[in-house]
Amino acid sequence: MALTGTDRDIYIVGVAEAPLGEVMDQSELSMIALAAREALVDAGLTMSDVDGLFVNYMGEEGSVQVGEYLGIQPSYADSSDLGGAAFVAFLGHASAAIQTGRCKVALIVYASRQRTRASRKLNHWNSKATSSQFEQPYGLPAPLGQFGLLAARHMYEYGTTAEQLASVAVGARQWAGMNPKAWKRDPLTVDDVLASRMISDPLHRMDCCLVTDGGGAIVVTSGARARDMANTPIRVAGTGESHHQWHIPQLPSLDASPGVASARAAIQMAGITRSDVDVFEPYDATTMSVLLALEDVGFCARGESGSFVEAGNLLPGGSLPSITSGGGLSYCHPGALGILLVIETVRQLRGQAQQRQVPRATIGVVHGIGGLFSTAATAVLVRD
Repeated sequence: MALTGTDRDIYIVGVAEAPLGEVMDQSELSMIALAAREALVDAGLTMSDVDGLFVNYMGEEGSVQVGEYLGIQPSYADSSDLGGAAFVAFLGHASAAIQTGRCKVALIVYASRQRTRASRKLNHWNSKATSSQFEQPYGLPAPLGQFGLLAARHMYEYGTTAEQLASVAVGARQWAGMNPKAWKRDPLTVDDVLASRMISDPLHRMDCCLVTDGGGAIVVTSGARARDMANTPIRVAGTGESHHQWHIPQLPSLDASPGVASARAAIQMAGITRSDVDVFEPYDATTMSVLLALEDVGFCARGESGSFVEAGNLLPGGSLPSITSGGGLSYCHPGALGILLVIETVRQLRGQAQQRQVPRATIGVVHGIGGLFSTAATAVLVRD
């Protein structure tokens, strides 16, 4: 396979989703095993080829437990805690490990049964937090309360409207309508979003992500090995990560978002401009998350994302096709969405997205966030 990158460049060579939606007949570990096996087949590799393991956000089931279950004794393992952004950040961690000889084939995995276990509840984030005394007594329902505060601040500073936020959810549902694996596929209007129950003013129920089971697996290796893989390799051209605060009162302004730093680093490393990007996969924990991602990555100036989205730029045929799987708002949100954002971007760049395929997509940007808008990781992926 002809690759324009060097042998030292890093490529994603296999991807797969775990069972999605409501998973009654599997454990988290068996879901990981199914996804890992499918991703390795996608690459033309086997479990015995894997010597790097990257796992996070699974409670007590970390790299040791996952490695045991899969029969892997890794020479390099990583379980850095960056929440939902971890699996985007792991692309950079795996790249460094491979380039420095710590491992040759890295497997990034995740699975959750938060819907089936009914384990996702508001306010569980703050039960052991050192400064929850400044948030919980006032009824802030973490994590959605934090995003409600961000949305209210954005509205106050820039005049962003509830209708503009709702248009993000409407666009995500339009993409989901073309994805047979999406949890919600029925048509959605701005009026539907605004009529849904208020969760944390100004965010309505339809402004907030799903609660589903799911997960996935990603296989990463060097350019030298990628030339012999079974499917189209996608180059990891740039990565960046950052974190600024845990508690939302410690974020001094919207301009201090950790996503600004992570995106700047990834885009500079990749040597691209924003206008080169064909597809954008932001972490849509809420509709507000998407507006902030557009501004943090630099597709819009601060305060302009509402009108940018309202104009239809994220929709099929728009100037920046985004949330193309349906995202956390309509496709799947298993507690940590970052791994599924990478999988969707790879499929878009390979030309394997079927009805929702973005024409001639060769450069994609993935932007993950984690915690209470606390962490961020960005990756630029390229089809050579």
